[in-house]
Amino acid sequence: MEISPVLAFFIGVLLLAIVLKIIAFPIKRIIRFIINAILGGVLLYVINIFGASIGFTLDITWWSALIVGVFGIPGVIIVAIIQFLI
Repeated sequence: MEISPVLAFFIGVLLLAIVLKIIAFPIKRIIRFIINAILGGVLLYVINIFGASIGFTLDITWWSALIVGVFGIPGVIIVAIIQFLI
């Protein structure tokens, strides 16, 4: 069964919200982490749109979407480094 990258991204964001709520982070911090994850997903999408013109794209798999969903913008950097090294 194949999981779509969009679904994996939202699962990552949801897991992040649940974990942060369980460890009792204040709601302000949870919202900041969720916004960071959404910005990371948008950045991943924008990199693929504009990077295609110069030959640099990031594969959007369920793993990369999950990493970006959990870590946000630093997750995009992690995915880019992994993509560059492989």
